[in-house]
Amino acid sequence: MTQIITRFSEIMPRYRAIFCDLWGCLHNGVAPFPAAVAALQAYRATGGTVILVTNAPRPKASVLAQLDRLGVPRDCYDEIASSGDSAQYAMITGAVGRRVYHIGPIEKDRAFFEDFAADLAETVRREAPIERVPLEQAEGIVCTGPNDDLTETPEDYRATFLYAKTKGLKLLCANPDIVVDMGETRIYCAGALAQLYDEMGGQSLYFGKPHPPIYDLARRRLLALKGPVADDDILCIGDGIDTDILGGMQEGLDSLFITEGLAAGQFGDPMALNPDLLSPWLAERMRNPTYAIGHLR
Repeated sequence: MTQIITRFSEIMPRYRAIFCDLWGCLHNGVAPFPAAVAALQAYRATGGTVILVTNAPRPKASVLAQLDRLGVPRDCYDEIASSGDSAQYAMITGAVGRRVYHIGPIEKDRAFFEDFAADLAETVRREAPIERVPLEQAEGIVCTGPNDDLTETPEDYRATFLYAKTKGLKLLCANPDIVVDMGETRIYCAGALAQLYDEMGGQSLYFGKPHPPIYDLARRRLLALKGPVADDDILCIGDGIDTDILGGMQEGLDSLFITEGLAAGQFGDPMALNPDLLSPWLAERMRNPTYAIGHLR
């Protein structure tokens, strides 16, 4: 049964490392959450290691730059593992072919095609280059999100996906999230488009949470920092019940559900969650996080 806590410090000594989500846990796309920043800083001060594990469809360097712009201090985390990093490796090695059609905001996501983390550099040198081409010439699709996430919905891509399905194109999804909240605005992510493509009979490939590749990447980067860390010593933190929490469950890792992110307002007072509201909600979704808390603090 999920244990409700009021502060991260209640369970902090039990874990050597945490895999912490970003959007909805550490920031809201506009500004960081001061209490969450302080909690991670306190954890690192005790010797804990923080790997930020995010479904952002951009490589580590771009995520780092975004965190800097938002004002997230670097002393609250040790390393980053992004869905963009994981999906890049799949793209580089030809998972959807070498001539690809890109769906996504090209200026914001240009780095996905051009900027690679150091631990991917050798693979980039070894493989033939990836070429972005029109849909009619493509061997596959790379989706980093809607072209305009402030105005478009998955339905805007139905005609594109019908043509792609007819051609038998696979879709590489660089961000399995369905939606995120940017301040007070809820926007669609690449996962919503990939979900529609699957429903239409196409085939989507996923590389972020809750799928294994991003956890493999996070573990490799943790290993490089701290040496071997047992699964029992790792805690996943996130507000996505079908990404962060499901991913932790599938990986055999403990998890801390941040209730006041995507599921905000459903469980009573965020400072004293109501188990009579939380337990049936979790049971209906067949999710069993180890712990739950309103906000990371």
